[in-house]
Amino acid sequence: MPQLDTSTWFITIISSLITLFILFQLKISSQSFPLPPTLKTTATLKTKNPWESKWTKIYSPLSLPLQ
Repeated sequence: MPQLDTSTWFITIISSLITLFILFQLKISSQSFPLPPTLKTTATLKTKNPWESKWTKIYSPLSLPLQ
């Protein structure tokens, strides 16, 4: 039974990988991707709330004096 000649396997595998790499690069480079979304400037209407003009303070239960 003859021996299997494996001397050309290395160059065959390497050339196949290079070819696949080039084909995938060409395939990907031909794709057109959508542009990234741009921010829209929205004008917000400022409404005057009654509590904005008053000074308020929120007391934390831990900062209250002990009773």
